[in-house]
Amino acid sequence: MNVKDFSFDLPQELIAQDPLEDRSASRLLVMDKHTGEIRHRIFRDITEYLKPGDCLVVNNTKVIPARLFGVKEDTGAKIEVLLLKRQEGDVWETLVKPGRKCRPGTKLVFGDGLLKGTVIEVAEEGNRLIRFLYDGIFEEVLDRLGQMPLPPYITHELKDKNRYQTVYAKHDGSAAAPTAGLHFTEGLLKKIQDKGVGIAHVTLHVGLGTFRPVKVENVLDHHMHSEFYVVEEGQAEKINRAKAAGGRVICVGTTSCRTLESAAAPDGTVKAGSGWTDIFIYPGYSFKAMDCLITNFHLPESTLVMLVSALAGREHVLHAYEEAVREKYRFFSFGDACFFTDLGSGQ
Repeated sequence: MNVKDFSFDLPQELIAQDPLEDRSASRLLVMDKHTGEIRHRIFRDITEYLKPGDCLVVNNTKVIPARLFGVKEDTGAKIEVLLLKRQEGDVWETLVKPGRKCRPGTKLVFGDGLLKGTVIEVAEEGNRLIRFLYDGIFEEVLDRLGQMPLPPYITHELKDKNRYQTVYAKHDGSAAAPTAGLHFTEGLLKKIQDKGVGIAHVTLHVGLGTFRPVKVENVLDHHMHSEFYVVEEGQAEKINRAKAAGGRVICVGTTSCRTLESAAAPDGTVKAGSGWTDIFIYPGYSFKAMDCLITNFHLPESTLVMLVSALAGREHVLHAYEEAVREKYRFFSFGDACFFTDLGSGQ
């Protein structure tokens, strides 16, 4: 399976730079995962495609303002640090720019000394382990000094930090937002629940590994970074009850999907627990827990396009993307959404 099999042409102007004022006003491409039939809707119309007894699974991770700008203590040279993963205590795995001269022992200063750091190790792929020193609570210091870690393809400044958070974000820990969830408002979620659809919350702290480009020619040679997930007992029971009663399990985003598939037994039963997952889903994968998927439009040749192709078929997915380009849908984090589902009920 060649990475080029998941390529498509995307005009630069279709990459969304700003979130819409109304989250639920984004467009929604609905595709039958079996037949490839396409319908063009608005995101708030998602309620028409959900049935009583279904269970919507959302990722309630919260993005931390993980981008820090500081200087090297000895030279005053400017430095940018992106927090990727908390290792233990105040030690974080980070991405440092420029990283070449940040050897172990290098001391960094942020916010006129409000936060200090020492590089203690060069980790995998050149990432740096940094031990931070500060007074008070780290999260409060970070909230004061840090900026939202927007993807590199977004060049506009984000005016409101909350627009890169889902309305149900709860647990700090992500370096990127689970962007499929950005389309939901409190009102839309209430409308969904009023229809008799359950909403289950899981947590997967999104690392940048999810968006790491596939640099190998053969897809099977790609190695996924691991990410931490949590499925609480009550949420696993909610999902399993819906499945047992004949309802569909509908994941909001690829991160919710990867969490469920990591936590599911071969029979599709979701087990409560926590741990690290590096699950890589590509065509040929047999889904255990997820039936349908709500997701944004992803980068060409990405592991996320491969995951969607595993559910709906590579040809159907590439056809959907070609249609979206023709119809000038907005792509990536602040863009429009797709719903890969079954339209057999005459909706």
